[in-house]
Amino acid sequence: MVEITAGLVKQLRDSTGVGMMDCKKALAETNGDMEAAVDWLRTRGLAKAAKKADRVAAEGLVGVVTTGTSAAVVEVNSETDFVARNEQFQSIVSNVAKLALDAEGDVVKLGEMPFPGTGHSVSAEITEAVAKIGENMGLRRTAHVSVGNGVVESYVHNAVKTGLGKIGILVALESTGDKAVLSTLGKQLAMHIAATNPLSIDPEDLDQTVVARERAIILEQVKESGKSAEIAEKMVDGRMRKYFEEVTLLAQTFVIDGETKVRDAIKNAEKDAGAPIKLTRFVRFALGEGIEKVETDFAAEVAATAGVK
Repeated sequence: MVEITAGLVKQLRDSTGVGMMDCKKALAETNGDMEAAVDWLRTRGLAKAAKKADRVAAEGLVGVVTTGTSAAVVEVNSETDFVARNEQFQSIVSNVAKLALDAEGDVVKLGEMPFPGTGHSVSAEITEAVAKIGENMGLRRTAHVSVGNGVVESYVHNAVKTGLGKIGILVALESTGDKAVLSTLGKQLAMHIAATNPLSIDPEDLDQTVVARERAIILEQVKESGKSAEIAEKMVDGRMRKYFEEVTLLAQTFVIDGETKVRDAIKNAEKDAGAPIKLTRFVRFALGEGIEKVETDFAAEVAATAGVK
């Protein structure tokens, strides 16, 4: 039997773009025959999937699962919104979201977990789906939220099915109060977060790099107004307070009534809940956020293909 060396595996990987473990298995199955190994990968759709891996996948679905005191959210991407309406793809995302409860926010662990009823991993299932559906796909990220006492509520915006949509929100409320009151408040807060996209719960939780950059920008703007240093500093402080009101959740105006601050809405709910309520965490996944989408000129592509100058 031919020894399957690291060099052989690397050579096959470089020529196909397929993962190391799949390349090693292909070479083992074909007794080290490089051409036969390529064919082995192609018959299983793996080489085909690799060729699509450099295409931008910024569409897809966000999946959410809640269990009362814990919840998980995942983002699985595809190239087009059309695939997001595919029942096979929707089923994959739903199952991955359920598994994410045990992955507890670890996307690598989630990718390695057994996919139900297949005998292979989540990552392998997605790879097979790439070959079957014909688009690049990927498990991008996951998050997990839990409480000791209280509830974790969720909201899915632009839902295509229960727990699947374009934006997924998780909200964790710690409290020993009435669960029905907590649940209603949690759902309202989740809808608010979907609409306003706060950066943190309060100013103390904000990324200090972001805060420093915002302050520097405002300071430069104020300097250009020609005000004295003392007045300029007061103007900067005032604008920073306004900035915190806009980007931190507790200081925002509650979209449910358009009047109350979120912190006051939570305080008001404590009366009905019969106990203090603490908003301990929220997570907001918006599909494709942060992914650089390549803008293409379709007419130019057609002209180039036709040889038109």
